[in-house]
Amino acid sequence: MNHHSTDLVEISRTTAKTREWWRGAILYQVYPRSFADSNNDGVGDLKGITDHLDHIASLGVDGVWLSPFFKSPMKDFGYDVSDYCDVDPIFGNLADFDALATRAKALGLKVVIDQVFSHTSDEHDWFLDSRSSRNSRHADWYVWADAKPDGSPPSNWQSVFGGPAWTWDARRGQYYMHNFLSSQPQLNVRNPEVQVALIAAARFWLDRGVDGFRLDAINFAIHDPSLRDNPPINDGRKRTRPFDFQDKIYNQSHPEIIGFLNRIRDLTDSYDGRFTVAEVGGDHADREMKEFTAGDDRLHSAYGFLYLYADALKAELIGIGDSMWPDQQGEGWPSWTFSNHDAPRAVSRWAEGRDEKAFAEMALLLLMCLRGNVFVYQGEELGLPQAHVPFERLVDPEAIANWPQTLGRDGARTPIPWVASAPNAGFSTVEPWLPVDPRHLAMAVDAQEADPKSTLHVARRIIGLRKRHPALRLGGLELVDGPQGLLMFERFERGGADGERLLCVFNLGHEAVEWTPPAGARRIEAINWTEADGARLAPLTGLLFALPTEAT
Repeated sequence: MNHHSTDLVEISRTTAKTREWWRGAILYQVYPRSFADSNNDGVGDLKGITDHLDHIASLGVDGVWLSPFFKSPMKDFGYDVSDYCDVDPIFGNLADFDALATRAKALGLKVVIDQVFSHTSDEHDWFLDSRSSRNSRHADWYVWADAKPDGSPPSNWQSVFGGPAWTWDARRGQYYMHNFLSSQPQLNVRNPEVQVALIAAARFWLDRGVDGFRLDAINFAIHDPSLRDNPPINDGRKRTRPFDFQDKIYNQSHPEIIGFLNRIRDLTDSYDGRFTVAEVGGDHADREMKEFTAGDDRLHSAYGFLYLYADALKAELIGIGDSMWPDQQGEGWPSWTFSNHDAPRAVSRWAEGRDEKAFAEMALLLLMCLRGNVFVYQGEELGLPQAHVPFERLVDPEAIANWPQTLGRDGARTPIPWVASAPNAGFSTVEPWLPVDPRHLAMAVDAQEADPKSTLHVARRIIGLRKRHPALRLGGLELVDGPQGLLMFERFERGGADGERLLCVFNLGHEAVEWTPPAGARRIEAINWTEADGARLAPLTGLLFALPTEAT
């Protein structure tokens, strides 16, 4: 094939991708409990989200991802679902969800919701029936197994939240499996009837107009049926849980998961313009994300914890991420996030004593320059640091179990500050379910709206770059050698020599670096840098340049 033909293929491929709204999109994650409380009961709700959708739309993002709002006893704050097709009363009702979706559509925002397919609550009707008898209608809808001859659990598998992944149930005289809390029994997703029921639940929300799904912990969906013990692992990482001592090759990530993903993709493809993204954690996430998104019959995208669990922001991480997704034919599409409800906020993990405002703004620019979709977690546009939550106010089971060895998840889940001078920062008139950190008051939305130099205004400008520059949204990425201490990479539009080329330059370190842009480079964004700085790039500088092309 000659070069001209190759260019035509690339142009055709790129044109097709531009019709996929989700490719290169920016999704804003809303954690409903903590976004806005409309009825002043101390917990955020769907109407509160609807009332503040204008704020989200003003950022220039493509859509929202809503963490679970389904009916739940809230042992794991919504990730323990007791009814997949209803809204928990604490968040409102189905009419409130419909109103949210309608308002989002009017604002041009897509709506992506969580689906928790690997486990349910132990209060789900399916589980209540399953534990009642070995001959019940739902007897095989969960993972049950006999005790070993000495009465011990069927395998050595450990749960994410600490302790064995098995709990004895006297009603059935068996153990049931749970990869998370004992109140989150593992669904037997290998069972075709279970798959049919889960697909039906997903269809329920698609019929209500949702634009896609984030699939929670989907690599936990199917396990090794022979229940073999996991081998030990010693990868040098800090261990705070028994779960960390094992190579989890048998309790998760079974090859049969792919068949279930095929069914999900068949469903979403039967609707127009729907999107699926997998959450994939664990020791083998790199491989599994690729497997779960390969070709055209699995999921569209996946994200892992490369950045979320990183203690420091180093240039090597961008290289690792790039090598994980080398942009080959038939490969899925990556998604990235620096902060979310499962990890301490990036500013607190990565600022390392440097100016937190400067760091937050540089990190936002870096996130927008990565190849793939990006998720912005609520409060990231304000530069919020991890909130301090005293031990007596902790509610997250993981945080309580591992205190004080980890920062926990509660500090990333505290209420969004809306009004600096209002009680509880305008989130609620009553004491919220988690406390508002006093440091967040000065960073409230109304305070930042009034300050043209605030992180909020910078965030809007940075997010807008993706709309204006196709190289950022859809282009390739190539790392560039530069002076010691600088992270440099190019983003380039495909389909010909006259496509847009951008140079991204970041000083992630603690020392200033001397550097001069190449001839013809036109600066289009600068974070923590002014003309007076000249060739001196201070720590936390972020620069974006348009490079000359053959056409120019």
